[in-house]
Parts: sequence; C-alpha cells; structure tokens
Amino acid sequence: MRMRFLKRWKTRTLLFLAVVGPGFITANVDNDAGGILTYSSAGAQFGHLLLWTMIPITVALIVVQEMCARMGAVTGKGLSDLIREEFGFRITFFMMIGILITNFGNVVTEFIGIATSLELFGLPRYATVPICGVIVWLIVVYGQYKSVEKVFLGASFFYITYIFAGALAHPAWRDATIATFKPPGLKAFADQAYLYMVIGVIGTTIAPWMQFYLQSSIVEKGVTKRGYRASQLDVVTGCVFTDIVAWFIIVACAATLFVHGFRDIKVAADAAQALRPLAGDYAYILFAVGLFNASLFAASILPLSTAYTVCEGLGFESGVGMKFSEAPFFYWLYTLLIAAGGALVLLIRQERALQIVVGSQVVNGIVLPFVLIFMLLLINKKELMGEYVNTHWFNVIAWATTVIMIVLSVAWFWTLRAG
Repeated sequence: MRMRFLKRWKTRTLLFLAVVGPGFITANVDNDAGGILTYSSAGAQFGHLLLWTMIPITVALIVVQEMCARMGAVTGKGLSDLIREEFGFRITFFMMIGILITNFGNVVTEFIGIATSLELFGLPRYATVPICGVIVWLIVVYGQYKSVEKVFLGASFFYITYIFAGALAHPAWRDATIATFKPPGLKAFADQAYLYMVIGVIGTTIAPWMQFYLQSSIVEKGVTKRGYRASQLDVVTGCVFTDIVAWFIIVACAATLFVHGFRDIKVAADAAQALRPLAGDYAYILFAVGLFNASLFAASILPLSTAYTVCEGLGFESGVGMKFSEAPFFYWLYTLLIAAGGALVLLIRQERALQIVVGSQVVNGIVLPFVLIFMLLLINKKELMGEYVNTHWFNVIAWATTVIMIVLSVAWFWTLRAG
C-alpha cells in the first residue's frame, strides 16, 4: 500500500514538473512595472483600504486562468485562433487591433520600470533601455522554448523579494489582516480616485493579455487533456503566489508611505526611495531589484503575448520554437513592439510616468469584460469542449467578474460626467 502511494505521488509530481511553467509564469509576470506601481500607489494613497480586493481577485484570477489552460489543453488552439474560427475574421481583426493598442501601453510601462529601477543605482535610461531591449530580444529570438521558459521561471521566483521588503517595512499586521477580510463602506466607491484605483488593481491583476498568452503557452508546451490536471495546479500555484506578492507590496507602501504622508508617487522608483529612510537600505534595495527584475521579465513576455495574439488571430505562424525565417511576421512584430516601446520611454517626461502606467492598468480593467465574454461563450460550447465545458460555479464566478467590471467602469465614467 505504501509503495503504491509513493509511486502514485512520484508519478503526479513528475507530471506536474513536466507541465509547470505557463500558469506560474503568466500569473507572476502580472506583477510587472504596471502592477508594482499600481499596488504601490494603492498602498500609498489609500493605506489598507484596497486589501479587501485581494481575495476575490485571486479567486477570479484562478477561475479565468484555469479556463484558458483548459481550453488550450482540450482544443490544442490559442484563444485568438478559437475566436477567429468561431466568430469570424472581421470580429477577430477589430479585437486584435484593440488588444494591440492596449498591450502596447503595457509594453511602455515595462520600459518605464526598467529605466526608473536602474536610475536608482545611478544608471542613465538612455543606456539601460536600449541595452535591456536588446537582451530581451535575444532571449526570445535565439532561445528554444524550453530554455526561454527556464529563464522566465527563474525570474518568477525573484518576486519573493517583495515579501521580504514588506516584512522589513514593519507593517501593522493586525490592521492589514482585518482590512483583507473587511471591505470599506459603499461611501468609498463614491470617491472617483478610489474607484479608479479599484479598476486599476483588478486590471493589473487579471489583465486581458494574460489570457491570450497563457493559452498559447499551454498549446506550445504541448499540454493535452492528459496533463490538464497537473496544469491546473500550475495555474493555482501561480495565481496564489502572485497575489501574495501584491498583498505585501500594498502593505509595505501603506506601512511607510501612507503612514508618513507620502501619498504622491510619480514613478515606481519613488516608492523605493521613500522606503529607504523609513524601512532601511535592505528594503530599498530589495524593492529596486525586484522592480528591475519584474520590468525586464515583463518586457519579454508582454510583446511576446501580443505577437502570439495577433499572429494567431490573423492566421500567421507563431511560436518561440520556430526560427525567424519560419515565423517572420511573429518575430518582426515582437521586434517592433520592443523597439517602439523602448524609444517612447526615452521621450516621456518623468512626471507623466505615473499617469501612463496606472492609466494603462485601468484600460486593462475596462477591456477585460470583452475578453471574458468571448472566453465564456467558447468554453461553454459543447461541440468545442465536450465534457470539459465550464461547471456551474465557474460560470457564476466568471460572469460575476465580467458584470462587476462593467458596472465599475460605467460607475467611473459616470463620476467623470458628474465632475
């Protein structure tokens, strides 16, 4: 009996290690420069008032990411492919244009993160941005899928630096714990700035690009129905880990910046600089190094996700397992996104960085319902998914997330109209 149990456990462990990667990487790249700055701003501006979002967001993230992994494993096709096949080229074309514009804003935020994090160590952006742009280009263009995935997995574990930075900030653990389980009153949602930040936090955590990238990664890795169960664990592990990191970023900034009145963060580097006198050099260094790792990591993934999405939607060959000559449109689009994103950062004034970064995450939140609606229509098609269609509770959570994001977006636009 014991030998049989150990053998079964060994088999499951090996199967998990064989499919681990796409879910963990996709969820963790979510804590990119845009995520770090949005979470930092949330903690600095509102203290613990946004911690309550972490639990429902984690549940929604797990459900949405699992749906993508399941569709990829069952159909063997990316999300863009399925949308084109099921809804036609015209709808897909306009959706790809929208995703391209939305994702480009996110690419720009990654290079803002690279520039500001290395400026903390005295390195000028005019040198660091081009060098880092070349590095991320070389990693993907000349790497094989397995080697590229190993680099991305290694980068994912660097996010643990934010957990240490949060602990070093000596937060009010009891207050933070209570705020995690106790939402504020409805009056808070009448505040335009608070509503804007709620949309931004959700948009940066469940970003539209993630769904396209995860499903494409599942397909390229070759995960099938047989490896689907282990892939679920990959997704859940990644989602939980990334939101624990997000919780610690908010708590760290609430314990230092909010408490001491530093509410105006212009760039992510401001959060690190403010931590230094309040939480010590170690917290400052950990925050800065974590920001650089997150930005460089995401500067590879986001253009890659966009290239996957557009190429699949328009019917072009795509995949890091292919050579440049085999998928020229895929690699040229990836190259153009990196070059244009890096160049634009060199032209942006530093005081505009906060508006661009947080604004791009709010756009993510507003665009998210459109992606979720297509996903829900696809995953509930019996002829497409067979026995792997959504369960009742998965539909409840996913549709609730969609409706809530629509309501929040409409409410925010209404506050703008009302002045």
